[in-house]
Amino acid sequence: MIRGKIKAIVGEILGYYSGKEEVIRKILAAALAGGHVLLEDKPGVGKTFLAKLMAKVLGLQFSRIQFTPDLLPSDIVGTKVWRPSEGRFVVMTGPVFANFILADEINRAPPKTQAALLEAMEELQVTIEGETYKLPQPFIVIATQNPIEYEGTYPLPEAQMDRFMLKMSLGYPSEDEEGELLSRRIKWMTDDPTGYANTITNTNDLLAIRQFIEGKVRVDQDIIKYILAFRVIRDDERVAAGPSPRGLLSLLRIARAIAVIDGRDYVIPDDVKSVAADTLGHRIVLKPEYAIESEITGRDIVLEYLGKISVPK
Repeated sequence: MIRGKIKAIVGEILGYYSGKEEVIRKILAAALAGGHVLLEDKPGVGKTFLAKLMAKVLGLQFSRIQFTPDLLPSDIVGTKVWRPSEGRFVVMTGPVFANFILADEINRAPPKTQAALLEAMEELQVTIEGETYKLPQPFIVIATQNPIEYEGTYPLPEAQMDRFMLKMSLGYPSEDEEGELLSRRIKWMTDDPTGYANTITNTNDLLAIRQFIEGKVRVDQDIIKYILAFRVIRDDERVAAGPSPRGLLSLLRIARAIAVIDGRDYVIPDDVKSVAADTLGHRIVLKPEYAIESEITGRDIVLEYLGKISVPK
């Protein structure tokens, strides 16, 4: 039943999104594992569209927050307003009170506003003038940022990047994929065909799949040792800060979700390998001399160690 639903979700998204199936599988795995995703890519490659489409297919309440330099924390989480007719303050919740949040161009807002969303991502609750409010479940955030335009932006601190389970890019589609997009556009007669997509699941279905992942997906000791082997990156002479314990936990969680997407109730090494660079790369801080003088990235370091670390049989 779970395998059938997941196959239907991926198929429905691919019916509208002209891109790589691997990207959809990874973002879906993060959602099923209770994680959040940072998409860093050039403008116009479909980041916003994919987020809207995925929310529609998953049957989740969608909310888009456009991050700007004048955005305040209260614009995200909400505030209390005085109602003279009632003689009291009334809570007006912000757009963060939804199941599926698109935080568009998150690096355009100042750090205080970024922190308001990042706190909600970690704690699954917000504080409005001293009172705590739980966020709806499931709660999934896809944040985007443009890597080629830095003027007027506020880069996310490394400690905050750790809040994202995955950091990845969609990349440009292939010629065939882009040709298919143009052909579909003529048939849709609109740039945004999200309304045509079918809803496959709902919040209860997703929470049930999460429970299945937590309770039924087996992880052998050999797989745990394989994940722990990535601790060696912390000792690399080029690295100032390696993968955190939270990073290794995220790798474990998303590997279990990948296994379920592939129709298994146990994790294999390929599940870990397929998402290791996307899960750990953004958690690695290079020493200044390597970060400035070379073009190497944390993701490159992980890919390098994927070739060095022995894989359990």
